[in-house]
Amino acid sequence: MAEFSPPDRNNGAGPKGAAKSGKVADFRYRAPSQPEKRNRSKGSKRKSGGSNASAAQPSFQNPGNRKPHYRQAYAALDLGTNNCRLLIARPTGENFTVIDAFSRVVKLGEGLAMSGKLSDEAMDRTLGALQVCAEKLRRRNVHLARSVATEACRRASNGPAFIERVREQTGIALDIISAQEEARLAVLGCHILLEGGDGPAVIFDIGGGSTELVLIEPGEKVPHILDWQSVPWGVVSLTDTVSAAEDNREQRLDRYTEMRRIVSESFAPFAQRIAKRASGGEDIRLLGTSGTVTTLASLHLELPHYDRREVDGLIVESSSMREISTRLSSISPEERGALPCIGNDRAELVVAGCAILESILDIWPASRLGVADRGIREGILRSLMAADVEGEKARQELRNMR
Repeated sequence: MAEFSPPDRNNGAGPKGAAKSGKVADFRYRAPSQPEKRNRSKGSKRKSGGSNASAAQPSFQNPGNRKPHYRQAYAALDLGTNNCRLLIARPTGENFTVIDAFSRVVKLGEGLAMSGKLSDEAMDRTLGALQVCAEKLRRRNVHLARSVATEACRRASNGPAFIERVREQTGIALDIISAQEEARLAVLGCHILLEGGDGPAVIFDIGGGSTELVLIEPGEKVPHILDWQSVPWGVVSLTDTVSAAEDNREQRLDRYTEMRRIVSESFAPFAQRIAKRASGGEDIRLLGTSGTVTTLASLHLELPHYDRREVDGLIVESSSMREISTRLSSISPEERGALPCIGNDRAELVVAGCAILESILDIWPASRLGVADRGIREGILRSLMAADVEGEKARQELRNMR
């Protein structure tokens, strides 16, 4: 197997190690109702919502009035190892309404595990997607935006050069964020979907090039991060690293076992630190945000095609997710590609996601898993809007003093 260095120099903070904290759609992120006991059968959901966020420094901003207004648009762009995603939204009270969105599989990290750099083909694909994003930003007259790049650009030797090329050709100023910031934004974007309760909770994000796990303290409007870990294994990096021989069921299962072993070894330091909290049984809670968990949730619901409204906020029995993972790991790529909500694009990568998910369930054996179709982009939007509100309050106080 190829050797992997950590995604950054501080990829696994100890306790209290973290800083403080598609389709075009027109949907609202509403405040949730009070936690209540829910049926965990297929289709069991909780209402979606949001909360105030910590301030974040935008990488790109347009001049103009900084006071938040319902007509002003905010944007969040997340360039990952596999996908390029954009959300543009307007505030609606304490929440926001998405007015435009974009998502495209760009495979920016394709071949990175072996070469250590972004390929010309991957960069060209990604630039094409970012040109679409730039046009949407201009057309929507975005007031504030933040654009971030994650593991692929962190790891690639030519990552900084690619970021500069993007700025020159599209005008988008991408910020290569640390694994720690990636974890914080993911928590900020999806924590509201965490199942109610008093027990400790873990939120995880399975990406294309890395996976972030975050232990949070319950009971606060914005959760306090107690501990976190980032490992350089996502669906792309793990798939590229473990041999792809899948000629028969035995070879497929052997490959899956090797994936599980690699990921479990990387999770070991975090698993040791949270071991006492993980022994809480029914009291522990788990929430995942990633294409892996939303895809598996769609299979659990037996959806004929992906439907965000059915998946975002779903609570699924962990045993069901394990059963689906085991089944996917044993069938051929052609059989996986023929399943609804997977298709040929995900057929190769979904097995790695299953291996990562099962390894997470090993170290945090929650009986149920919350599913979030939201994360970094929503965290960025809440940060931008909250920062704008706080900035306007400060300016108003300054004016009152004069």
